[in-house]
Amino acid sequence: MDAKPQKVFDTVKVFRAIKEKVAKDTEGMTFEQFREYLNENQLVMVK
Repeated sequence: MDAKPQKVFDTVKVFRAIKEKVAKDTEGMTFEQFREYLNENQLVMVK
């Protein structure tokens, strides 16, 4: 059987880590605080 090439970037792992960080950072926030958090922590697209 052919061995799969090793992934350089694991999308699922990265997005799970991001989701967990956001959940931890925003726990207990009001909706307004959450909106402000999102505005201050937008992802930057890298080319």
